[in-house]
Amino acid sequence: MNKGKLIVFSAPSGSGKTTLVHYLLKKRPDIVFSISATSRKPRENEIDGKDYFFFSKEDFITKINNSEFLEYEEVYNGKFYGTLLDEVEKNSENGKHVIFDIDVIGGINIKNLFPERTLAIFVQPPSIEVLQERLYNRGHNSPEEIDKRVQKAIKEMEYSSMFDKIILNDNLEESKKIAFECVDKFLNQ
Repeated sequence: MNKGKLIVFSAPSGSGKTTLVHYLLKKRPDIVFSISATSRKPRENEIDGKDYFFFSKEDFITKINNSEFLEYEEVYNGKFYGTLLDEVEKNSENGKHVIFDIDVIGGINIKNLFPERTLAIFVQPPSIEVLQERLYNRGHNSPEEIDKRVQKAIKEMEYSSMFDKIILNDNLEESKKIAFECVDKFLNQ
């Protein structure tokens, strides 16, 4: 059995990457979601092992020291996110394609580790102003948190050229179509 391929979706927070990933998961039963690990506290309605694997900061650092992550990053001060190596291997060994909804640096790291097996897609917002509006409309971030995310987004967009494909998400239905076509072509190579 062939190993599954890896599909990375990265973007600044609020760009729409999660919506595109969920769309692809519904359209392609041969794709499984890579559940990220984090040291942040769960939000309301988030389920451990479904939305994220939630660990204390100390447990997360222990897993780093034990080389249990394919990639990880301290995305915000004291808040770690990462991809558990055994989760990816388990799905990939079973011939499933693994899709990642991951921060920009993590996406680049996976592409660099597995360049032939990975399709890396960067989802770009139409503008920083639209991104800021989307973050405000979510309603679960403080103005300070939104400002921090916007500043991070400006830096993250500088990395877009390191991805295989950039999808400008200014029309969700068109972005879904483009994402599906890119992924379908990659998986059928």
